[in-house]
Amino acid sequence: MATEAQHSPTAPAVADILEAARRLRSGIPGDVHEQLVEAIYADAERIAGRAVSRPERRARPTLDRTLDYFLTSRLWGFPIMLLLFALMFWITIIGANAPSGWISDLLVGQCWPLLREVTVGLGLPWWLRGLLVDGMYLSTAWVVSVMLPPMAIFFPMFTLLEDFGYLPRVAFNLDLAFKKVGAHGKQSMSLMMGFGCNAAGVVATRIIDSPRERLIAIITNNFALCNGRWPTQILIASIFIGSLAPAHWAGLVSAGAVTAVALLGIALTLAVSWALSRTVLRGEVSSFSLELPPYRPPHFWRTLYTSLIDRTVFVLWRAVVFAVPAGAVIWLSANLHVGGMTVAQYLIQYAYPLGLVLGLNGVILLAYVVAIPANEIVIPTILMLTVLVTGSHGIGEGAGVMFELDSTAATGALLQAGGWTLLTAVNLMLFSLLHNPCSTTIYTIYKETGSVKWTVVATLLPLVLGFGVTLAVAMLWRTFG
Repeated sequence: MATEAQHSPTAPAVADILEAARRLRSGIPGDVHEQLVEAIYADAERIAGRAVSRPERRARPTLDRTLDYFLTSRLWGFPIMLLLFALMFWITIIGANAPSGWISDLLVGQCWPLLREVTVGLGLPWWLRGLLVDGMYLSTAWVVSVMLPPMAIFFPMFTLLEDFGYLPRVAFNLDLAFKKVGAHGKQSMSLMMGFGCNAAGVVATRIIDSPRERLIAIITNNFALCNGRWPTQILIASIFIGSLAPAHWAGLVSAGAVTAVALLGIALTLAVSWALSRTVLRGEVSSFSLELPPYRPPHFWRTLYTSLIDRTVFVLWRAVVFAVPAGAVIWLSANLHVGGMTVAQYLIQYAYPLGLVLGLNGVILLAYVVAIPANEIVIPTILMLTVLVTGSHGIGEGAGVMFELDSTAATGALLQAGGWTLLTAVNLMLFSLLHNPCSTTIYTIYKETGSVKWTVVATLLPLVLGFGVTLAVAMLWRTFG
């Protein structure tokens, strides 16, 4: 301010003003008073011209202001956000098909038969070969082939949006909705990360400073439909929902059904957050100052490296650690016999009444129990158990060996042979959304909270909701269907 006054052609120097003020105070007469007042008004006008916006003098448009005008507006912000994330999910699903096929062909199509031959050549007993190769190795191969490509595509795209500066705008758009349910606006960012992987979404809640609101975000993150559940949703919707429409509309109807399930997950996130914030996690919503950073070009290679190492490999390794014992349990349940029946058959019979009440079946319930380590192996496990209980011949590679069929028509025929109906398919899609987190997410919740109590709550709450929702749908279906 003083420097500007010295260089102004119309205002006297600061030193002159100070001298005039001194003389004025000393009572020396003259026109100094008038000059001093004029200088003060001129300086004030200059400051106001820089700091105060007038309707007739709008700020010059910049790229950041133009982008924010659309991305954070009440009219365009939400449609753009939905379209952008829908595009990300579409790229992830479509883009992962080919890499998943390549990895599956390598690990399952080539390495798996080779390992079986090697173990036979080594003279290992049949049960040890089955346990190691058909159980532990095969479940790990399924997890890697199904889980790795989607994460390797989704996480870099998510990180690029973060580096570009768009994700803070997402939090800005959704802040009011989360604030109304007693949660934190930044929960929207961990929710979006959960669509890639719930374990990564739980870790992403670290950006929330309030312990209470962070706990709400952790407990509700499982309602985000992670990439391990997308294959189940898409397959079942294609077989049972899309077939209800004409052929040229089948794909659109199937996509609409999957989208509806994903939107239901977001609605439940808000509803459960509201319930938690008014009961066991009651408290005031914390206020936070959200700074919208300037848009900047992302560093592509650094982002790719960071997302692949810090997120993809980290989450995949945890999933593999849990997939190995899961494969052993699956193989043993299908090959250990008690009284002429396998353990799996006993468990399916035991779970069948509950499954029937819920509009599901015993095979689905057992599959979700033994496939807790990873949602990616749910469908292969369901198909293997269906062959086991129906006694179908010429399908699969033997008891306890997970597999997938080449066509949706063949998969649909096998499931219908196992007694599946449209109600079974609808409730499986709902149960796929509403069931306990995978073991990787459960372990991550414990590591992040350090609490057994809240880990149990986060594990059982979705399962209780899943039983309640499927039971309600089954009762309505049988009453009005």
